[in-house]
Amino acid sequence: MHEFYPILIVGAIIGAFATIFIVAFATMKDKKEAIGFERDMKDSVIIKRLLRYAKPYWPQFLLVLILMIFSIAHEIISPLIMGDLIDMVGEGSFTLSDLYVRIISYAAILIVSLISTYFQSIILQKTGQRIVYNIREDLFHHIEGLSHNQLNKIPVGTLVTRVTNDTNAISITFTNILVNLIKNMFIIIGVLGAMLLLNYMLTLVVLCFVPFVVLFTVIFRKFSRRAHRQVKDGTTDINIFLSENLSGMKIIQIFNREERKKEEFQKKNRKLGKAKMGQMFVFGIFRPMVYMLYISSVLCLFYFGARGKLEGWEFLGQAIEVNVIVAFYQYINKFFNPIQNLAEQFNRLQATFASSEKIYKIFDIVPEVVDEPDAIELETVKGDIEFRNVWFSYLPDEWVLKDVSFKVNAGDTVAFVGSTGSGKTTILSLICRNYDIQKGEILIDGINIKKIKISSLRRHFGQMLQDVFLFAGTIRSNIILGLDNVNDDEINAACKYVNADSFINKLSGGLDEVVRERGNNFSAGQRQLISFARTIIHKPSVMILDEATANIDTETEVLIQDSLEKMMNIGTMLMVAHRLSTIQHADNIIVLSHGRIIEQGNHSALLQNKGHYYRLYTLQYHKEQLGGGK
Repeated sequence: MHEFYPILIVGAIIGAFATIFIVAFATMKDKKEAIGFERDMKDSVIIKRLLRYAKPYWPQFLLVLILMIFSIAHEIISPLIMGDLIDMVGEGSFTLSDLYVRIISYAAILIVSLISTYFQSIILQKTGQRIVYNIREDLFHHIEGLSHNQLNKIPVGTLVTRVTNDTNAISITFTNILVNLIKNMFIIIGVLGAMLLLNYMLTLVVLCFVPFVVLFTVIFRKFSRRAHRQVKDGTTDINIFLSENLSGMKIIQIFNREERKKEEFQKKNRKLGKAKMGQMFVFGIFRPMVYMLYISSVLCLFYFGARGKLEGWEFLGQAIEVNVIVAFYQYINKFFNPIQNLAEQFNRLQATFASSEKIYKIFDIVPEVVDEPDAIELETVKGDIEFRNVWFSYLPDEWVLKDVSFKVNAGDTVAFVGSTGSGKTTILSLICRNYDIQKGEILIDGINIKKIKISSLRRHFGQMLQDVFLFAGTIRSNIILGLDNVNDDEINAACKYVNADSFINKLSGGLDEVVRERGNNFSAGQRQLISFARTIIHKPSVMILDEATANIDTETEVLIQDSLEKMMNIGTMLMVAHRLSTIQHADNIIVLSHGRIIEQGNHSALLQNKGHYYRLYTLQYHKEQLGGGK
């Protein structure tokens, strides 16, 4: 019995570690929510959804599987060749021709394995990038379909992280993790089969360590999942912080809040650093444990092998030869190394699941504003607009519009006036179906806008907002916005029509002048004139103007006013303006207060009524006379 004492000591050490891990796991298991174990989506669901993107590429994956079989041949056969070679050398019965045959066989197997691995990697990279390309494209298209209300609820940094960082994690899955998981499983099965053929009793000894590997893996899986979720959450927090604060850096500098923002960033950075350290700690515990099992199995092999060779001792009725020891030593390494790799790949797989879950949470957001099943294409629009008893709220029971009804005739210019929060901008947003109303109807040319396809509806509207958004690129690209079949003559004509040529022609690059991020190398008035040209080039039937003359210098305002007078002749125009001087020529002026229409009429009629509009106009007129206006 004493000959088994070393084995019992090894078993006791492994058992002690297993007990510690089980106790730690049991202690933590009752606190799943506190330590972040909760998952809203099962791994099986995530895998199923990811495989939908992989399904069209099954021939490529099948080819990779075939190549994989050839690539692992070296792992399975080389120990047998080495063991046989050692046995021949030990017995002294080999010839040089025998040696050459084995060396050539070994080299041939190695070359086939390397070539197979090369082509396997190339195919996987190409296929994986195509899959990730499709996911990114679908995700961006889905985000484009979300309503303004939904987009307002999601930080831009979160969306950027989903489309970039999280899809990169999925890319690793298809180009590396899944195939290597399968490859390592094949190696484990192949090595196990070879070991059983060599000496099934020694194989059973090695297999005694497998339950502990499984146990450690199950425990590691729980802690790894939590660690990866914390890293992903920390990364998202930093991206959100950077997206917001880099955009608002001028405000931070104006109010001298650099140190405060630096402290906030350091706090989020430390949180992410702590999460990454936790991730490394979890993996740093697991991998040495598997390595300990590997070393223990090697010690057992050497112990039994040495006793068998020195004492002629048989283990469970089977003799242990030198070639068996050599082959088993290599096989044990090839058996446990894939297990360690499986753990590392599982570690990465958890990162993929964490990223995939976040991506699919965006995919699972159901767009609030969608086409009705029987929605129609609207080929032409005259410009008749009607609101019938419209009620709308951004938040439940907090009505922004209350039973609003009015009619706009085709070709008319209608202005909306009222204090901040009265519902002016909301009306303009509802006409384009940026939001859906709760009660009532909105009609375009007598057709309920919900019966018109959203893309078709918006194609006939041109929106010019107070805060003009310009994309990085050129003036030309910002005017056409990807519109096909537009030549420079049309662009120049549109710019001249709205007086934008007055500054574009002075630029060294002209239409090809570089536009920096958000157009910050142009003045507010120049950006507004570019937006006018952009609207004209798209030939809208209805134009929407929301505070386009706010915060504009006097010289530019003259150009804008001239542009507005020209655009009024194009079609129906709806406008919101605080400067009442800009809407005096409107066909109808609708005055709003607290979400209701309190009066309407043209400029002269409203002044004669001496109501709310008269008071606003008089107050603004006196302010301008005193020098308060621009």
